[in-house]
Amino acid sequence: MTEPGTTVAAVVVNYNAAPHLVACVQSLVDEGIGSIVVVDNASADSSREVLAASGLPARFLPAGRNLGYGAGANLGMGATESELVLVCNADVVLMPGVIKALRLALEEDPRRAIAGPRIEDMEGTLYPSARTFPALGDAVGHAFLGMIAPANRWSTRYKMLGWDHAARTEVDWVSGACFLARRDALDQLGGFDESYFMYSEDVDLCWRAWKTGWRVVYEPEGTIRHVQGASTDHHPYRMIAEHHRALLRFAYRSNPGWRRLLLPVVAAGLGLRTLMAWAQRLGEQYRTRH
Repeated sequence: MTEPGTTVAAVVVNYNAAPHLVACVQSLVDEGIGSIVVVDNASADSSREVLAASGLPARFLPAGRNLGYGAGANLGMGATESELVLVCNADVVLMPGVIKALRLALEEDPRRAIAGPRIEDMEGTLYPSARTFPALGDAVGHAFLGMIAPANRWSTRYKMLGWDHAARTEVDWVSGACFLARRDALDQLGGFDESYFMYSEDVDLCWRAWKTGWRVVYEPEGTIRHVQGASTDHHPYRMIAEHHRALLRFAYRSNPGWRRLLLPVVAAGLGLRTLMAWAQRLGEQYRTRH
């Protein structure tokens, strides 16, 4: 539970996640968050109805169209007033004590802008949500080998797989699936960059935070469970393409000068990885149907 007098609001970005939305909002209420805004990116399911029927104290804010994750989160943040704001997907469930843990991680150092929790899948398996900003060499290695040999040294370094994720640690970036942030830091940064439709907007936000003197921390004492893909699975091939397009956009932004000469290699790797991901998805669909 949050401490008395601490102002925390939550912004939930929802897109066709009705089966998970109530559990998400209920977990926010259980953590003592009184100001909850659900930004709905033009869902075609029963998200509005199931939330209304739940009776939970959350404001349903229709975006009017699918703005993407970052723009949807920005819309929700603009509709809240709080010292701290939690941003999360609609398919996450907060475990008891996560808000307190994240708040304490921020309070430990006033330079910390963003605190990310430990993320697990619904079976309790760790998802590596704390990562490094990949150097171009790591990006190329991860792009070419990440799907066929996930334990390769470049992906391992990028995903921090050699680290046990058991200690509070300042890291390059944390997943946007769920984090707690200072309002003044988000205001200074201008929130998420809305040129990212999906994916890498969290990397970009944390990168800009570090560039302007803020810090990012991973706090494993706070845990969430994440379904993964509840929204993106509605348009899997588009989302695969958006993922790789966003990675290239961030590579261009974060590698000025002569290093941009290497971006065609990165683009080629990402293009190949997109085709491999599409083929993998097709194979999964074929096996499911047969």
